[in-house]
Amino acid sequence: MGEAPLNSLRMVQLIVTPSNALADEPVSIRATGLCPLQIVTIKATLKDEKDNVFQSKAFYKANEAGEVDLEQTPALGGDYVGVHPMGLFFSLKPKKAFHRLIKRDVMNSPLCISLDLYESVNILETVTIPSKASQRVQRWFAGPGVKREQIQEGRVRGALFLPPGKGPFPGIIDLFGYIGGLIEFRASLLASHGFAVLALAYFAYEDLPEKLQEVDLGYFEEAANFLLSHSKIQQPGIGVISTSKGAEIGLAMACYLKQVTATVCINGPTTITSLPLRYRDLVVTPIEHALEWIQIHVSGAVRFRHTTQYLQNKLYSQNILPVEKAQGKILFIVGENDECLDSKLHAQRAMDHLRRHGRSSGRMLAYPGAGHLIEPPYSPFCFASWQSVLGQPMCWGGDPMAHAAAQEHSWREIQKFFRQHLLQSGRKL
Repeated sequence: MGEAPLNSLRMVQLIVTPSNALADEPVSIRATGLCPLQIVTIKATLKDEKDNVFQSKAFYKANEAGEVDLEQTPALGGDYVGVHPMGLFFSLKPKKAFHRLIKRDVMNSPLCISLDLYESVNILETVTIPSKASQRVQRWFAGPGVKREQIQEGRVRGALFLPPGKGPFPGIIDLFGYIGGLIEFRASLLASHGFAVLALAYFAYEDLPEKLQEVDLGYFEEAANFLLSHSKIQQPGIGVISTSKGAEIGLAMACYLKQVTATVCINGPTTITSLPLRYRDLVVTPIEHALEWIQIHVSGAVRFRHTTQYLQNKLYSQNILPVEKAQGKILFIVGENDECLDSKLHAQRAMDHLRRHGRSSGRMLAYPGAGHLIEPPYSPFCFASWQSVLGQPMCWGGDPMAHAAAQEHSWREIQKFFRQHLLQSGRKL
């Protein structure tokens, strides 16, 4: 009998550790049992809760031992190039244009990602070939012991996520932008790291207005008071984490509400835009975007970045939020390639304003190459997606690699910021 071919003696394995983890935790991906210097494809596939498919792939060359380790082996091509241990996760792209991945049910089911290894490079994917090894990865948005409470208290609508343990815990309100409804994935992840977080809806949810006509800051003050009245929330103040239009509201909360002692504003304006802001007897009129400032990206998505020209006009000074009145600390997180808004210019203007008033309460983290939707780490990069309020796709911008790095770094900084400014002295989280 002749000798068996070398490859037939090898068992190709795809090893992922941990295969069951929080969505913001990194995983190790290794392939073993390959031929020395063999080139393979590793592909990731995910279906969201509406069966929308997201996929990514990268090509790798095995070492002399027939192994590929994504923490050391550079990708030769595919959806990224170079050493990116979590590249298959942040490179996941929708098969249908302008879909954005948002986990809705954060408590009962994980995101399931299938990883498949192929012993060839099938760039065009015109031929279906079987995978040599597969692994299934579960990405959870709530850790063990995290509890979710549905909130219907006065006007306040949302979901409160509480960490395991007696508490009290530092309290945070979580706000998203013009997407509407109730978005919970960031709140549940923060609760998994020891914070009590109220994911707050403010339109297009339950009995709240279907469309936002104005921003009533009294509603958000009611939410802050509710959170502080909860037995598991630490006194004396709360934090706010906010994105886009939500960051405009978050900054307004920092300026006008004494309950707010630490605010994170992610890629938001520092002016009142589109809708009036109302707080008791105060009404701040909005700045309307001029149509001639709006641009269309080659993908067909709308770019609003260049509508920030008004910041240079002194006529609009009454529309700018008075950051010097903020009693707490503010962390501005901005992507320098944000195509929705020139968020760095907005944040820099607020920082300059604080300095002119002798205030050192602001800090800015600016990320070159990052776009608008800076989310928890390893979230798929989203360049553009459908915006239901506008009824058309929005361009968010960013470079995938730089954006992924910004998500990792900013997530650590956000948690450090809240621990520093919300925890009482002597307590540790």
